[in-house]
Amino acid sequence: MDHLVRRKWLVLLKPLLSLSLVFASLLMIQKLKVAEKDGAGLKHGSEADWCGSQCFSFKKRVVKQRSPGSESSVLSDGQDAQRVANGTPAAWDAQLLNCSQDASVRSQDWFRRLDPRFHQFVLHRHCRYFPMLINHPEKCADGDAHLLMVVKSVIEQHDRRDAVRRTWGREHTAGGRKIITLFLLGSPATGKDAKNLQKLIEYEDRIYGDILQWDFMDTFFNLTLKEVNFLRWFDIYCAGVQFIFKGDDDVFVNTGNLLELIAFKVEERRDATLFVGDTISKAIPIRNRQSKYYIPKELYDKPYPAYVGGGGFLMSSQLARRLFVVSENLELYPIDDVFLGMCLQKLQLAPEMHPGFRTFGITKRRVSPMNSEPCFYRNLIVVHKLSARELLRMWSVVHDDHLISQADTHV
Repeated sequence: MDHLVRRKWLVLLKPLLSLSLVFASLLMIQKLKVAEKDGAGLKHGSEADWCGSQCFSFKKRVVKQRSPGSESSVLSDGQDAQRVANGTPAAWDAQLLNCSQDASVRSQDWFRRLDPRFHQFVLHRHCRYFPMLINHPEKCADGDAHLLMVVKSVIEQHDRRDAVRRTWGREHTAGGRKIITLFLLGSPATGKDAKNLQKLIEYEDRIYGDILQWDFMDTFFNLTLKEVNFLRWFDIYCAGVQFIFKGDDDVFVNTGNLLELIAFKVEERRDATLFVGDTISKAIPIRNRQSKYYIPKELYDKPYPAYVGGGGFLMSSQLARRLFVVSENLELYPIDDVFLGMCLQKLQLAPEMHPGFRTFGITKRRVSPMNSEPCFYRNLIVVHKLSARELLRMWSVVHDDHLISQADTHV
């Protein structure tokens, strides 16, 4: 009998202990939280649907009054006047309203034939800009940023963001050139523990202060939303930066080589329309339904313009502003790399190919010794497809002053 009673108590005790641990963890996190950064705007949304909590439209020429050092004081008077003259708001002025489906599309024959997995994208692709859940308008406030590192990530990939912060994404000044870093995120997709994930990302941001988050679902088809929302954010808050590197959170970036490339382009006076990376030319849409990049004929039925692999590319801020303007008049496309290529084509420009950008890895054979040879990483600019552990290890080896390449051993 005693044995049965003890067993019954154990059954009851386990959930109580679990609840106690949860509450204790929450209390500990609350005590450890640091003060929020000046100018950071956190806003909690309701349960997410396709486009996040809700979509919104912009109210033109609204200037929000902020305390010194926050959004209203980020731009100089001249810059602010120019933004207003162009119809661009001086702050991210999201006004909430329901973003309903474009019902007129349903009656069209091509939509009836369209693969159902693209229906939601087509029905909502007029939903372009979204409220910000986390913002850092102060990032470019001093106007001294030379290079802005912009990294696409999702909430669950904390280990990758941590590795980037400890390696190529570390904010610092090199040779008088200031480098700052931002991570671009959407909201957790349906079916995940959205509320707790959101609390975790807000806590992470209070520690590092380097996250921009919008209220749309972080899905593959919504990667283009990160492009257009970032371009608008840049035009409002960070127009003074000189160059932008944009990449994924699973790439290796040789920051020194990247800065050398920028210096060379400036010296040659070829930086105004700079857009360089791993260029893909004469590509056509993939029709294999099993492919991640599958595009049905009903959605797009002609060759792609030249574009660069989205794993990592470099562009000038002058061109980024032009891309923002032209992007507003283009229909969104579900592959973000190709969408930017379409924007470039509208500007009658083409991306520049550079052999130092390897956004498809060094070789397709993962077991190739080239993929683990540090000297290749030392001489390249961007290498794609590394885990967080691989990035940390390769960064350490490449920056070892005593590194001797395999080629040097065969003298």
